[in-house]
Amino acid sequence: MIEVYLDCASPWAYFGFEGVQPLAAEYGETLIWRPVLVGGIFNAVNSSVYHVREHVPAKMAYNAKDIQDWARNTGKVVNFPPSIFPVNSAAAMRVSMVLAEHDAKDFVAWIRAVYEAYWSQDQDIADPAVLAGIADSLGWEGVHLVERANAPKVRTGLRANTDEAIARGVFGVPTFFLDEDDMYFGADRLPNLKHALLRKHG
Repeated sequence: MIEVYLDCASPWAYFGFEGVQPLAAEYGETLIWRPVLVGGIFNAVNSSVYHVREHVPAKMAYNAKDIQDWARNTGKVVNFPPSIFPVNSAAAMRVSMVLAEHDAKDFVAWIRAVYEAYWSQDQDIADPAVLAGIADSLGWEGVHLVERANAPKVRTGLRANTDEAIARGVFGVPTFFLDEDDMYFGADRLPNLKHALLRKHG
């Protein structure tokens, strides 16, 4: 079992989301998707992220270059930074909560479409109308889905996922857990996760 904590607001979670799927398939591992709000995680345990953005321009410049290197290597189009950055991804992640409970394939389709809308097409994924349009493009009733995702139960569930992540030592996304307690942070740690899978499967 590989648990994946992710948020559409992070380009690194985009790369991790795509990278972990073939890895899990190769070793026959079940993927458990854990939508969170990375901003809530930063606020609680990793506020240094904001300091870097504001006060370390050299690191931010390299970060932009690094993202483009990853985009080229993975065949993705990532425009960094988007027009709205950081973005409020809460509504998009609430929809993902609804879909994660319904069907893993639908969840994957939704997250991929939202990543592409935000990072490749520079759409405002904080706008419910944009989210409804994405859902419509996938063959769903977008307005209805966005309304369902606004229910108190879904809001509480997303907060609970975020709190759980913090309690488990998560400080950013993507974060992966192999068999509950073996944690790996970042898309660039997927090779380490692969070695763990090699050891596990002999």
